[in-house]
Amino acid sequence: MHIAEGYLPPVQAAAWFAVSTPFVVHGARSLVHEVRANPEAKLLLGASGAFAFVLSALKIPSVTGSCSHPTGVGLGAILFRAPVMSVLGTIVLLFQALLLAHGGLSTLGANVFSMAVVGPWVAYGVYRLGRRLGGGLGVSVFFAAALADLATYCVTSAQLALAFPDPDSGFVGALAKFGSIFALTQIPLAVSEGLLTVLVIRLLTRVSPDDLRRLGILRRPAPTPGAVA
Repeated sequence: MHIAEGYLPPVQAAAWFAVSTPFVVHGARSLVHEVRANPEAKLLLGASGAFAFVLSALKIPSVTGSCSHPTGVGLGAILFRAPVMSVLGTIVLLFQALLLAHGGLSTLGANVFSMAVVGPWVAYGVYRLGRRLGGGLGVSVFFAAALADLATYCVTSAQLALAFPDPDSGFVGALAKFGSIFALTQIPLAVSEGLLTVLVIRLLTRVSPDDLRRLGILRRPAPTPGAVA
């Protein structure tokens, strides 16, 4: 991620567009519903998109025809759920392809699937599981953001392996090759992204606790016994 312009065979590039499109359409509907239901959350929505844009623009070139970088999708997925972050991530990737030459238009479907579909769903699933199992907010956020980052690159490795299978060992050998190359930079980046996301959530608990309560991130304080309703 981001897979470079023209790097995927046209048939595979078109297939990734087809796979990603339903998630983006569903995400657009979810985003409209979220804005209508919580118009006061617009600033956090914008901040979530900006967070993903800035982090995913900090790329480290790799020898795989792609690059390594944080994804930033964990924050928005935790705050607004995965579908909303899918459409925000798509907007981020489109602007990066047009303005920064990060990724490309022909490979946008593949990049959307790895970073804006798989990443947010992994983040949201891990976060919800962590909270359900009694994990603290910070621990759940850390693993959600870090594993979303790693999941994105696992999918990217699979996409590249499908496009360029190893002559001897085929898809499996290519997957191991691409995955091992990404791992050198991506594992420490994922840990760093997890820690940074925790810091952002902690900052939001101080400056916007009411917004986080509306979004269900923070629990509402229990009413004082004997207080008048």
